[in-house]
Amino acid sequence: MPVTLINPEGLPKPEVYRQLSVATGSKLVFLAGQVARDADGRPVGDGDLAAQVEQCYLNIATALAGVGGSFDDVAKLTVYVVDWSPEKMPLLGEGVSRAAEKLGVDPVKPITLLGVAALGEPDLLVEVEATAVLE
Repeated sequence: MPVTLINPEGLPKPEVYRQLSVATGSKLVFLAGQVARDADGRPVGDGDLAAQVEQCYLNIATALAGVGGSFDDVAKLTVYVVDWSPEKMPLLGEGVSRAAEKLGVDPVKPITLLGVAALGEPDLLVEVEATAVLE
């Protein structure tokens, strides 16, 4: 596997993400931010943060499959959430868990979580971008 996830000694060891990833593959893949749209561009999860997070993660897996990879190849995620507050963390986690169960993967990756005022379309609550490394 080209990506190894690590929580090094001397740093906190969070349960929901890893502090770093070490990539040894030869192909870098930079995904555009994925939003809650199905393959036909239809909105998914109107007003439902967990459903939108789930769809974003599923879209990342679909994109990576298209270039011979999988969600396991993700080295780093950046998550943008509209009007973020700590009270939204359970919904974020629920969406991640549902996607991980469907994909059969460990979703715990290095992650940056950013609260934003808005995204590109008014119905979007979350956008997730990924960097992956393939052999």
